[in-house]
Amino acid sequence: MADSSFDIVNKIDRQEVDNALNQAAKEIATRYDFKNTGAAIDWSGEFGIEIKANADERALAILDVFKDKLIKRGISLKTLEEGEPRQSGKEVRLTSTITEGISQEQAKKVSKLIRDEGPKGVKVQIQGDELRVSSKKRDDLQEVIALVKGADLDFAVQFVNYR
Repeated sequence: MADSSFDIVNKIDRQEVDNALNQAAKEIATRYDFKNTGAAIDWSGEFGIEIKANADERALAILDVFKDKLIKRGISLKTLEEGEPRQSGKEVRLTSTITEGISQEQAKKVSKLIRDEGPKGVKVQIQGDELRVSSKKRDDLQEVIALVKGADLDFAVQFVNYR
């Protein structure tokens, strides 16, 4: 019998993030506390998000609105790397980025966790920015998924290609 396997990845749905950003921009445009303050949120490059406001507190409030929209759309906040507000002339800018993929260091941490605490007979391979977990028993794979979900990782994970 062939091995069963699945992949551990960190991928975001770009369209869902875009929808969350657009919803946040609409809310900022209509909210009373943001009227006539120059408050805005936009894409900055492919994975960057730039927030503009006239005060640090407003910039952080816009970031909170954006986080709220991400949560409602089912996107983990672990994919958002927040920046610090910085003064730029008369306005404050806050740049954040959406991260995707699993770094080598993170992949090694997850594979060590699976080797140490997971069931015996489970193989883990690092393939670029994802991990392939395989085993002869599907129950072992279910156990590994529960183990990784229960671990307090500092990045978001999804489980794909389960077969």
